[in-house]
Amino acid sequence: MKRRQFLSTTAKSTAIAVTAGVAAACGTQIATPTVAPVGPTAAATTAPVNTVAAPTVVGQAQPSFDWQMATSWPVALDTIFGGAQIFAERVGAMTNGKFKITPRAAGELAPGTQVLDVVSQGAVPCGHTASYYYVGKSPVTAFGTALPFGLTAQQQNAWLYDGGGLKMLQDFYAKKFNVIQFPAGNTGTQMGGWFRKEIKTPADLQGLKMRIPGLGGQVMTKLGVTVQVLAGGEIFQALQTGAVDAAEWVGAYDDEKLGFYKVAKYYYYPGWWEPGPTLEVEINLNEWAKLPPEYQEAVKTAAAQANIEMLARYDARNQAALQTLLGQGVTLTPYSKEILTAAQNAANTLFDEFSAKDADFKAIFAEWAKFRDNVRAWNKINEASFTNFVYGFS
Repeated sequence: MKRRQFLSTTAKSTAIAVTAGVAAACGTQIATPTVAPVGPTAAATTAPVNTVAAPTVVGQAQPSFDWQMATSWPVALDTIFGGAQIFAERVGAMTNGKFKITPRAAGELAPGTQVLDVVSQGAVPCGHTASYYYVGKSPVTAFGTALPFGLTAQQQNAWLYDGGGLKMLQDFYAKKFNVIQFPAGNTGTQMGGWFRKEIKTPADLQGLKMRIPGLGGQVMTKLGVTVQVLAGGEIFQALQTGAVDAAEWVGAYDDEKLGFYKVAKYYYYPGWWEPGPTLEVEINLNEWAKLPPEYQEAVKTAAAQANIEMLARYDARNQAALQTLLGQGVTLTPYSKEILTAAQNAANTLFDEFSAKDADFKAIFAEWAKFRDNVRAWNKINEASFTNFVYGFS
């Protein structure tokens, strides 16, 4: 390809980055933007080609927006709250500051586990959250974050961007919540939580009080655990006061910052309920429709960059944090095979139950399971063979 043609093509493909959701009470709109059709389109689910250093493509005639973003995260967690910040920064940078988004900590605009509610209602234009906080509204929301014993981060991105997953979820969100969402972060495989006592068999879980959201929480319920769903900033106090006996959050980097090691010494792995959990940007569809097409494209690009950078930060920082935790007297312990087997069986039973009573879950699960089986068959050959050797498992 000639240099001039290559540069021209690159500039067009790199385009934009912006995210949003606008509420009359929280956003300021200066000038009247072109109204786009409401609801996700095929283009809305396409992964951006390039998410790094995208050039500004917004002209002087474009409108200005000033949005507030509700999040589920404490500001102190620079990785997960940082995902919302990356998204907002890229949006602003690629629009010459015309599209300003201000992420707010959990509790400022809405409780951390109610972000979808306020975005759906239009009280806040946009949010950054984990969709599985809302499985009480529909079990389908779990697919947007993670299913127990499901997809790794790489596999989750493959399903969302190229396996039809994002399109299915966007169609569902539009119908159910009047929201459009985009992947905007991933933590990688998480740890298995903090416990105040040793857990060796499924019997040890009976009667335990644990903070754990999503379908993982429902699996734990089947194993006899009393489950609570708390925002990240509320977990330490619950552990400290004995309101819960165990809790999970993300991994060593965040967990060390939140101080869980001070009140619970047994740290288990792996987090089988979240092998590759996605965080997402959610935008009220009425506000999405007000954005010019260029801004909508910018939203996708910014979200994709946040998706990549969050995972990179966690992978780069977790091991050093784990060593710090071990130096504080933490006992690092794998879940027993007996517990993992019992949990996997309970998860499969849960999937069957949801499929029997929820048509939306059944339809998406069928496609998700097909993709899971196919990608695992490939990864067993190309990745598992390599990692088993270099990690000394074979």
